[in-house]
Order: sequence, then C-alpha cells, then structure tokens
Amino acid sequence: MSGSISTSDEILRCARSLLIRGSYNGFSYADIAKVVGIRNASIHHHFPSKAELVRTLVARYREEAEAGIAHLERQISDPAAQLKAYVGYWEACIADASAPFCICALLASEIPALPEEVALEVRAHFRALSAWLTSVLERGARQGNLRFAGQARAEAENILACVHGAMLSARAYGDPKVFGLITRPLLERLAPPH
Repeated sequence: MSGSISTSDEILRCARSLLIRGSYNGFSYADIAKVVGIRNASIHHHFPSKAELVRTLVARYREEAEAGIAHLERQISDPAAQLKAYVGYWEACIADASAPFCICALLASEIPALPEEVALEVRAHFRALSAWLTSVLERGARQGNLRFAGQARAEAENILACVHGAMLSARAYGDPKVFGLITRPLLERLAPPH
C-alpha cells in the first residue's frame, strides 16, 4: 500500500475494481483483504457493512462524474461538442480498459437485489446524468447544433441507454471497437444537416 493513499481509499479502489470485474455479490471482504493485504476486521473498521462500502463507492463515483461534467462544461461551451466529448470519454476508457464499464450501469442491472441505500445512490447518478444530458440537448437545440424529434428528456434517456448498451455490447463481444460502432450513428443522427 502506498503511504499517500489511505486504507479506506485503498479498500474503495479495490472494491471498485472487483465490482467492475464481477457484480455486487461477486466479491467479499475476504477478496478485498487479500488484494489490499489487510485483515477483514480492518475493512469492517472502515466500512461496517458491504452495503456501506458500496454506497460510499457509488457516492464517490457520483462526485467524480459530477466533477468531470463540471470540467467538461468549463472547457467546452458548444453542446454538440460536449455530447461528443462525453461519448468520447467512455470510448477512450473502454479502449484502454481504464474504466471499461460505468459502475452505476453495472449496479443498475442488479437493483432488485441491492440494498436500498446503494440503489438510491445508483438512481441519483442516473437522474443527475439525465438532467445534464437534457440541458445539453436543450441548449444544442436552441443554438441549432443538435436536432432530435420529441422532448429533450426522452432523447437524454435514449442517449443514456445507447451509451450504456454500447458498453454492454463491447463487453459481451470482448471488443472495445463495438462501443464506437454503436455510438457514432447516435452522434451523427443528432447533428443538424449541413
């Protein structure tokens, strides 16, 4: 363990890695203890329950996502470019395997079996991401650089489904390029005619 990383951060980092490789029920404190090199009791000291551990993990993930979106908003003012950057972020993460799957998308598939406190965090992530995408689409429509039929909110949900479905397909086929094959037509469809 590095001296600059706290034990709780190391536990969270390990849990995140194990979660991405499996599922909520696909890892235990014993798995974390083995990787981090601590005893189960030490993990319980930081996170009394697995539900608390994963809730904290998702809350931090949400903070990272919100910070990433805020950074994107500061760096890029054009809504179409923001949307392209969002999709491009995931395409790069999947290609280099740095973040091959959205933790909240992974956990969303398990919501019926998740502890309520974890499910609430997952739902909050989806709501925040949908609200941001809705605002991007609304701004893009007003500026004339994004076009879509229907309501911005419905299109935002369509984008979420497409991006998360593309992640799933890339994982299922074991081919990161599948993500772009699925998401490129979405971006092209949203671009106004020249």
